[in-house]
Amino acid sequence: MLDVGRHPNITLLAYSELEKVEGEAGNFTATVRRKARYVEEDKCTGCGACAKVCPTPVEDLYNEGHAKRRAIYSWFAQGIPSTHAIDPDHCRVLSGKKCGICQKKCEAGAINFAQKERVSELYVGAVIVATGYDVFDPVKMPEYRYGQIDNVVTAMEFERFLSASGPTAGHVYRPSDRKVEARIEELEKKVKKSQKVLDRFERNHEITTHEFYGAYKAGNLNPGEDLEKDQDKWAKKYEAHLENARPLKTLREKAKGFTSAKKLAFIQCAGSRDLRFYPFCSGFCCMHSIKEAIIAHEHDNDTCSVIFGMDIRAVGKGFEEYKIRGENNSNVSYKRSRVAEITKDADENPVLIYEDTKEQKVKRQTFDLVVLATACAPAKGNRKIADILKIDVDQYGFFKTDSANPLDTSRSGVFVCGCAQNPMDIPESVAQASSAAARAAQTVINKNDKKAS
Repeated sequence: MLDVGRHPNITLLAYSELEKVEGEAGNFTATVRRKARYVEEDKCTGCGACAKVCPTPVEDLYNEGHAKRRAIYSWFAQGIPSTHAIDPDHCRVLSGKKCGICQKKCEAGAINFAQKERVSELYVGAVIVATGYDVFDPVKMPEYRYGQIDNVVTAMEFERFLSASGPTAGHVYRPSDRKVEARIEELEKKVKKSQKVLDRFERNHEITTHEFYGAYKAGNLNPGEDLEKDQDKWAKKYEAHLENARPLKTLREKAKGFTSAKKLAFIQCAGSRDLRFYPFCSGFCCMHSIKEAIIAHEHDNDTCSVIFGMDIRAVGKGFEEYKIRGENNSNVSYKRSRVAEITKDADENPVLIYEDTKEQKVKRQTFDLVVLATACAPAKGNRKIADILKIDVDQYGFFKTDSANPLDTSRSGVFVCGCAQNPMDIPESVAQASSAAARAAQTVINKNDKKAS
């Protein structure tokens, strides 16, 4: 990506949207709307000083909601161009409130709250559609209780857990445990604040709050004591303190037993090969789950993983060997089964109910964490792009191509590659992208040759 950003013959228009394409192969006019970042790209150095002082926390979608970012942010550290953007839905200044701390902190003077969207016209010879894919939402499968059981996550969420730059810094902590730890942190702040107030009370009245409250409840406070007029107020403050201190103690005891997740279950075909959603195979999910199981074991040798699937589709070169390597070296086992339901026990552990097809028995098995291999779904904006480019999509929303020319769409000069066409892994997507670039170049060269003749 860095090479793309620096290449003299490549113009990168990030945070932009295609609005219209007119013309014919070799002579297209594309209208592009460039959205307002409120940060000037040519001035921003990507230092991140603005994000450090921004007071507005926002759910970080890049980390699948398991972390917070700020209203001014960079999508991820290695993004190209290396610049920040302001979220207009959460920025205080753009919402009409007072703030502007980031603008004061920016030494480069890159922040411009008055920046507007602008429209550009590009003259191009060919178009390549590479819209990627979206992840199927497993909430649509009520039997897996995603969103209800904290320790049922998607493969994309688990991918971020394993990343050193992710929300757990590469440690596979259970979301339910992290919720408890977040609650502990919240209560600790409240208890610390209320304790300061109670300490001041004890210094001023030379009596412990515990003794005072005991006497107050028993009705034994001496009428002449100087705190009698405020006794109700102080009693309420002590009670409020206890409302936080008591559950804090319980949660701290509970958190002592927290460790990283050791027993992992991977459920294949969550939304794919399923007539309710997408009947096709997503292609790369089996190998992706095996890869994640192996990496989890590399992080912690005590980790063991079970991959539940109708079958494991290890069809590429070296894939079967990689599958066997996981089984032999990384405590990965494979169960031929389609999980029927996920419930949970009293300790928030997911419990899988499935049929063991070898033993022909219905079984229950408890895990620390369940990972759903969600389907590769067409990108949500595909149909809108298809209308703009005047090309066809199939019944699922992927772009249609010519069977004899698998990169060509229904419009001459418009090509497609990667998961915009159908599910495929990274190596296949890269190979297709190179081929699509060659087809686009061929179109431009042929057009120029015709003009010359």
